[in-house]
Amino acid sequence: MQGIGALLNLAIMVYSYMIIAYILMSWFPNAKESSIGQFLGSIVEPYLAPFRKFIPPLGMIDISPIVAIFALSFARYGVAALFGM
Repeated sequence: MQGIGALLNLAIMVYSYMIIAYILMSWFPNAKESSIGQFLGSIVEPYLAPFRKFIPPLGMIDISPIVAIFALSFARYGVAALFGM
């Protein structure tokens, strides 16, 4: 069972890094239009959409990805607690 927990923990961590990469791509012009940007967008945007619905941007800064990453870290702690890691 710990193997499943470790795999879930790794998947959540990799998804968090994908969100961070997607956020950093917004700093570079036309990076989101590249094939990597479109791939990350198709994976990350469905998770970020509910957070963007409830958390308005502060001026030009969108803090919803930060909240989404915190939610993933709480899920990671939950997986670790469930599987005794």
